[in-house]
Amino acid sequence: MRLEKSEVTGLLDRWNDGDSEALTELMPLIIDDLRQIARKHLSQELPGHTLQPTALVNEVYLRLKGRRRVSWQNRAQFFAFVAGMMRHVLVDYARSRKTSKRGAGGVRISLDESIRVPSREKDPDILALDDALRDLAELDPRQSRIVEMRYFTGLSIEEVAQVEQISPTTVKREWRTAKLWLYRELSHK
Repeated sequence: MRLEKSEVTGLLDRWNDGDSEALTELMPLIIDDLRQIARKHLSQELPGHTLQPTALVNEVYLRLKGRRRVSWQNRAQFFAFVAGMMRHVLVDYARSRKTSKRGAGGVRISLDESIRVPSREKDPDILALDDALRDLAELDPRQSRIVEMRYFTGLSIEEVAQVEQISPTTVKREWRTAKLWLYRELSHK
C-alpha cells in the first residue's frame, strides 16, 4: 500500500464518523491498491476466468457503499476487510458458475507454497478453500483472520499484529499453525 498513511486514515476516520462522502474521496486514492489486491486474488484462478480486477473492485465498492455502520481502527484493518470481501465475491461467483454448469468443477485457485497441497493432489478450488476457512474460523477465529490478512491481503506480520492487537511472535505462531491445519484439511478434500 503506497499511500500516505495519514491521508487514508483520515478519510477512514471521517467515514467512521458517518461522512458518506469520505468513501467517494477515498476510492481514487486507494484504487491502485484495490486493483493490486484484486489481481493477486485473480492471479490464482485458472486461465479463462472471466472476472476482471476492475469488475471485482467495482463489486467491492458497491458493497462498501451499502455499508451504513463502519468502524475502521486503521488502514491495515480496512484493507484486510476489503480482501475478505473480494474473497466472498469470488466465492459467490464460483458458486453461480458451478450452478450454471450444473455441478461442473468450480473455479480453481492455487495456494502459495506455504499452504500448497501436495503436488500429486489437485489444487483446491475456491469453494473448498472457503469451506476450510469457515471450518477454521469455527475452531479458531483469529487464525482464520490471520490467514485472510496474510494470504489474501498480503499484510505483513507487523500489520497483522497491529490489526489483531497481538505480538508479531504470536502472529507468526498462529500463521504457521493455520497453514499446517489448512494443508491437512485441503489435502483430504
